[in-house]
Amino acid sequence: MKNDIISLVSDGLIRAGSTFREDKKQAYRQAIENETNERAKWVLKTILENATVAEKDRSPLCDDTGIPHLVLEVGPNRAITGQMLDDIREGVRQGLRGLPGRPMGIMGNDGQRIDQSGGLNTDSAGVEPAPILLRQCDEDVIRLHILMFGGGPAIRGKTFRIFHKHNTNVVLDEIVNWAKEGAAQLGCTPCTLAIGVGRSHFEATSMMLQAQVDGRYDVQSEFEKEITRRVNEANIGPMGLGGKTSVLATFMKVGPQRASGVRIVSVRPTCCFEPRIATVEL
Repeated sequence: MKNDIISLVSDGLIRAGSTFREDKKQAYRQAIENETNERAKWVLKTILENATVAEKDRSPLCDDTGIPHLVLEVGPNRAITGQMLDDIREGVRQGLRGLPGRPMGIMGNDGQRIDQSGGLNTDSAGVEPAPILLRQCDEDVIRLHILMFGGGPAIRGKTFRIFHKHNTNVVLDEIVNWAKEGAAQLGCTPCTLAIGVGRSHFEATSMMLQAQVDGRYDVQSEFEKEITRRVNEANIGPMGLGGKTSVLATFMKVGPQRASGVRIVSVRPTCCFEPRIATVEL
């Protein structure tokens, strides 16, 4: 079982970093069909061709291979052990070497890691995964979602408070404004907007992460459709070249809320290759 978990996680990480899901491929095909800006259409076709080659060769979709982010789902009759968590982390290490991931791990103490004076770890596996997010599920399984987060979307993302004024449109308006700004500065559009709304910065960010796990390009809520439509009206377009396709879709998850004048919102304008995600059952 131990080696099974390690190999499953390793293979899942490689798939996350090298493969588009079918609903994302179809979203690109639809965007290519709808796009009238020839430069934008060429970019969309090139991204999809790149994804086809990456999947065939099991090679990275992008040179920024990303930081592993893990969401672990646990069914009602299942249990997680410390050994299983160790095996998951070992699977991540082996997957980073097999992809291969770009060496991005910074060595040294706290200060050296902050100012990058500790030197670069030349091992792809030196890229530590983010803390694992644990959530319950109704199915009797243990399921791991592996996402690879690039640096550009992290730079252009935002987690902050919004004074809602008892009006949902106030929150949506601010989300759209953030998304337009982030997408315009991102460069590697079209993006998929990942949005979380929570009671704290941690919760909003965790909702944003879960939105990418649960989101589907072929199933969009009214909120998601509205945000996508309004951001696309900004005419940013693929790679900022203008056109109809600044955003492929929006993945939004609203968590529990409390009686308060603010909502904490996390918006990540993921790049044209994200969400880079794969799911395995352990």
